Amino acid sequence: MASPAYAVQPDEIMPNPAQEARARNLSRELRCMVCQNQSIDDSSAPLARDLRLLVRERITEGDSDQQVLDFLVARYGDFVLLKPPFEKSTLPLWLLTPLVLLGGGLALWGYSRRRSKAMQAAADAPPRLTDEEEARLAKLVATEPSAGEPV
Repeated sequence: MASPAYAVQPDEIMPNPAQEARARNLSRELRCMVCQNQSIDDSSAPLARDLRLLVRERITEGDSDQQVLDFLVARYGDFVLLKPPFEKSTLPLWLLTPLVLLGGGLALWGYSRRRSKAMQAAADAPPRLTDEEEARLAKLVATEPSAGEPV
């Protein structure tokens, strides 16, 4: 199996393996502000590199993982987190996808109901005669003996 390709450059790697592991874990939790659906660990964008270096700098200064995250959230907002916290201000981020899916499902359900009712009504209605068929029917009715006349 192929291993995932990370964007971390050799000059970014910290000499202390424990600190590097912390930096990589934090980098996987942070969103690239340019790519938006990639972590800064996966992104090769210049801004992602700057954020990776900033994370490593804060770790070197002795910040805990939570302090690094708090620093970045204070600077960039909850959007910098790939998994923002569930709170009142991030409620649209969490509810938008389920609401769109629910709305789409309801729209499809309504469309299929209307379509099936229209198809049922068309099936229940007698078929329409063409002009040629109506003329032929009128001719047959006109030439038919009326009720009570001998055939």
